[in-house]
Amino acid sequence: MDYSDKISDVVKKVPPSAIRRFFDLANEMKDVISLSIGEPDFVTPWNIREAGINSLVDGYTHYSPNAGYIDSRKAIRDYISDRYGVDYDPNGEILITVGGSEGLDLVARALINPGDEVIIVEPCFVAYKATVSFAHGVPVVVETKPENDFKLQPEELEAKITDKTKYIILGYPSNPTGAIMTKEDLSKIHDVLVKHPDIFVISDELYAELNYVEDKPSSLIQFEDIRDRVIMINGFSKSFAMTGWRLGYVLGNRSLVAAVTKIHQYCIMCSPSMSQFAIIDAIKNGLSYVDEMKDEYNHRRRVIIQGLKDAGLECFTPSGAFYAFPSIKGLGLSSEEFCEKFLKEKHVAIVPGNAFGECGEGYVRISYAASMESINTAMERLAEFVKELKEGKYNA
Repeated sequence: MDYSDKISDVVKKVPPSAIRRFFDLANEMKDVISLSIGEPDFVTPWNIREAGINSLVDGYTHYSPNAGYIDSRKAIRDYISDRYGVDYDPNGEILITVGGSEGLDLVARALINPGDEVIIVEPCFVAYKATVSFAHGVPVVVETKPENDFKLQPEELEAKITDKTKYIILGYPSNPTGAIMTKEDLSKIHDVLVKHPDIFVISDELYAELNYVEDKPSSLIQFEDIRDRVIMINGFSKSFAMTGWRLGYVLGNRSLVAAVTKIHQYCIMCSPSMSQFAIIDAIKNGLSYVDEMKDEYNHRRRVIIQGLKDAGLECFTPSGAFYAFPSIKGLGLSSEEFCEKFLKEKHVAIVPGNAFGECGEGYVRISYAASMESINTAMERLAEFVKELKEGKYNA
């Protein structure tokens, strides 16, 4: 049977993830250094793993409540209160999800009616547009620029708002640019939102702890007058090195969280029980490990920036997450051509910038969630590759 005309038109229009494409290409080759996937190279700290193991020993192998175990939700409440100075009720304002990505999908389906517009700040995580499209919404792009440190500018946001705008997706610290939004930056976005009281904000803060400028995260949830319209997506994958545990959470207004939970209970039921016990220990005893990992990422960040400078590539200095987003403009190759040739010739995998939106063309994303040995070798190979490109070695 020919299935080409059976698949949903919406699904067919959404392209596969370019991140996974380059990851798969790298896996087909030998001796490849991969700086492509946004996954910590650290193993989850032992005390967190032990807490998960102990939950199995104690027999917690069944379904949890739809929203998650109450002790796990209380731990999240305590973490948010400590880090952001904001209180959420674990009974109704917190939902534990299967990673942050499930939260993005659930919120889109809970809020979007067909034809609603959603403002997406690009370059951005590849799932933002897809979740909006799958929910039959209309993505509306705001392009950020290196001259503004890839920060969303209030006048650029204002220009994209229409009477069809349902919500804005804001992802900082940013994947792929490494940009952050400080409290002062967010206050300007707050002022725009005050003028548009029917618009929601989805604040994706998966990388919140990986901020090399501020001691504690900044968020729109800290502005009390708009908090009811801000839905935070957060989790443990990046900051706590827990990608495989698949644990995230949604925070927000009780009515919004109830709608999101309704979808969650039908399509997922609940998050993994073992993971829910692990995050209790992560929150209570794991922040010192987060600081250690962040210090190491910060060291790698400096090495990467110097390596890009030595290779002759311009790059905005990232202040968060674990990515650099250098420009490859002027080298005669598109982002995809650059990454494909770099992988083929030098066996280093990175991701083309246009994977994160059209305005990412002319850039590449490099992850420094890798060992120093891999980073140093990759930077040496990058310098060689750029030099050879400039000398015309690969001209047809």
